[in-house]
Amino acid sequence: MKPAILLVDDDLAICDVLRDVLNEHVFEVRVCHSGNDALTAITQQPEIALVLLDMILPDINGLLVLQHIQRQRPDLPVVMLTGLGSESDVVVGLEMGADDYIAKPFNPRVVVARVKAVLRRSGALAIETTTTKTSGLHFNGWRLDTERCQLLNPQLEQIDLTQGEYGLLLALMQNARKVLSRERLLELTHSESLEVFDRTIDVLIMRLRRKIEINPHQPALIKTIRGIGYVFSADVIQAENSAA
Repeated sequence: MKPAILLVDDDLAICDVLRDVLNEHVFEVRVCHSGNDALTAITQQPEIALVLLDMILPDINGLLVLQHIQRQRPDLPVVMLTGLGSESDVVVGLEMGADDYIAKPFNPRVVVARVKAVLRRSGALAIETTTTKTSGLHFNGWRLDTERCQLLNPQLEQIDLTQGEYGLLLALMQNARKVLSRERLLELTHSESLEVFDRTIDVLIMRLRRKIEINPHQPALIKTIRGIGYVFSADVIQAENSAA
């Protein structure tokens, strides 16, 4: 069955372009042009696997739609579509639990890549390879499975990550013990995006600390280097992937 994507945007031209390119990649695309219609669709169509949500809609604010989605279906991935000058909406949306954001104007291929990444992480899109139980990146008993985009704690319990959190943790772990500025982290996590914001890194760091630190207020893994940026302070071991 094709993964169903709900596209919520009042710009008819954008909807046509995204519907065409996503259909080419074997997605079923359903379109709503208002926030209220989107909320109705989400309630009545449980098969929807992901929402592409514009932040500026003709009836209600996109953040309000996101809030309702988080209440009704907290596991439903949401990728925000944002225009110029909407930094505050992006930050609030990430804090509310949005998985990722894409700045307008965008390359449709970037949207497809982000959608696939989020759906792989959520399990709605099958991965193309099978890995061993020990593949990925390891630190302090934790494992980041880079094929399934999953994080497992030392008890082998899966820790849910949004696409933004996963991308940032991957960048930090691939550069363990190196101090990375916010600008460098933005390059590593949103290299294809046309507009990104420093504050999104701070929000995602805060969310990651809540999930992997023993005491998020006194972080031992992701440390702040005042005036410079952040550093992943644990040793990281990379295990080779192999087919089962």
